[in-house]
Amino acid sequence: MSENMGLSFAYQNYLPKITPGQVELLVRFKEIFLDWNSRINLISRKDTELFEVKHVLHSLSISRFIRFNPGARVLDLGTGGGFPGIPLAILFPEVKFILVDSIEKKMKVVADIVEQLQLKNVAVKRGRVEEMDLEVDYVLSRAVAPMNDLIHWTKDKLIEGQVGSLPNGWVILKGGDLSEELGFYRKMVEIQKISDYWEDEFFETKLIVYLARQIL
Repeated sequence: MSENMGLSFAYQNYLPKITPGQVELLVRFKEIFLDWNSRINLISRKDTELFEVKHVLHSLSISRFIRFNPGARVLDLGTGGGFPGIPLAILFPEVKFILVDSIEKKMKVVADIVEQLQLKNVAVKRGRVEEMDLEVDYVLSRAVAPMNDLIHWTKDKLIEGQVGSLPNGWVILKGGDLSEELGFYRKMVEIQKISDYWEDEFFETKLIVYLARQIL
């Protein structure tokens, strides 16, 4: 185990079922990510001070909302520096995660992180998702684009069915007032406050928005 394990963030306080091996991978993830961030600006320096809460736990809040079954195919659209895909891939090692972003320098970082962590359940793809030949069970995204765009870009990639605790669909991390953004979809979605899971101040305005594919 890493020499930093004794000083690592107490993920067990948030996710009681997390294993020591998964905690070790999350610690290593932070080390690799911050090393890259010192060379390529992926997140602000202020955010690095709260890396575990603002980025890793925010990503892992999805695991409190939905459980993916082994073999599920999950698309992380606009993954940026690997969020929420990499933390979730660590938590769900039997689930296939496809991390997509159009920005080359970010995807080089993500590919290196995946390789160093030896995450065999992660594929990294650079480009526009609309132009990719994909078939997935769930679509994840974190503050990338309005819901209407996310749905438009991925609707033909997302198949109906249920390969988890909820029917296949979109599971999107959002924040603030969504009444205008959701528009047409307002009565179709389920909205979960992350503050119902964890009390940290950061999560007070953070939401998970879920829309089942079978509704559309």
